[in-house]
Amino acid sequence: MITINRGAIVVWPAQAFLDWLRKADPTSEDLSLEDLRQEPTIYLLPECADREEARKYLGKVCRQIFEEEFESWYHLPSSWPKRLDMATFDRFFEWSFHSVVTDLSNREILREEL
Repeated sequence: MITINRGAIVVWPAQAFLDWLRKADPTSEDLSLEDLRQEPTIYLLPECADREEARKYLGKVCRQIFEEEFESWYHLPSSWPKRLDMATFDRFFEWSFHSVVTDLSNREILREEL
């Protein structure tokens, strides 16, 4: 087991995300918040001492997370909110910060551009 030089955030859709999705895509009206939250995305970030430092970094990259999360549910960017800043992020998502990331695998970490 080794610890890697990264922190992590786990991101879950919040009610505002579900409301947006139902409005943007009528076929999603039967989805619940529980459905959307079944497999949250985990994002690695540079090492951060605490949640406040992670939040500061998140402010710099929240647009990338928005794009990834919205794209995974509905592919029409014109339906996305116009402002993709931290205030909007706080309405659309809940997140938790984890300062220790441990690699339990002995296999090489592969990087793939999305």
